[in-house]
Amino acid sequence: MYRHIVTIGGSILLSAGTAYAQIGNPAGMGADTRMTGPGSPAPHQTNNQDRLFAQLLAAGGLAEVELGRMAGGKAKAEAVKQFADMMVRDHTDANARIKELADAAKIPLPAELDGDHRVVRDRLEKLSDEAFDAAYIKAQIVDHQKTAQLLAWEISFGEDGDMQRQAAAMLPVVLDHLRRAQEINAMLTGAAVRIPPQAMVMNGQKP
Repeated sequence: MYRHIVTIGGSILLSAGTAYAQIGNPAGMGADTRMTGPGSPAPHQTNNQDRLFAQLLAAGGLAEVELGRMAGGKAKAEAVKQFADMMVRDHTDANARIKELADAAKIPLPAELDGDHRVVRDRLEKLSDEAFDAAYIKAQIVDHQKTAQLLAWEISFGEDGDMQRQAAAMLPVVLDHLRRAQEINAMLTGAAVRIPPQAMVMNGQKP
């Protein structure tokens, strides 16, 4: 679902100050953007980045809740069950917030899973026990890596200040989810935990 975004990958390095540096970014505004002053878009003025961001974030959020509910019932490991419960709780809240912002900006949002997540759901439905746990957590790692990129993309290139602030607020939460998923994956498989460079910089470390 993120194939339309230029891959940013490990080059996204954000500190708290950088996250707020371009709120209300005028660089990518449309020609019909209403302004409150020179270089200051009026509230709920969106560009293409904002609209794509809202739609992709909503699609991912729907998947987090649906797959989390599935995992809450099917997972074997208690750590996976707890993670799934956290996904349902946190993303239900985030979904409600992005819907408020999208409604204010008149951006239509998806109401059902996209094709990529339907494939993941169908695959997970066929698995059970340890196989389910491993596949669910690996899918969560991939999704949270993509979501972190999406949030950073909106912070840098969005026009709607409220959406940019929501992205900035969500980024550390999503990075924490990613870290937890990697830790659970390490527990299940013995794989090493990789701390994304975004999280290292936000914590004042060198990548």
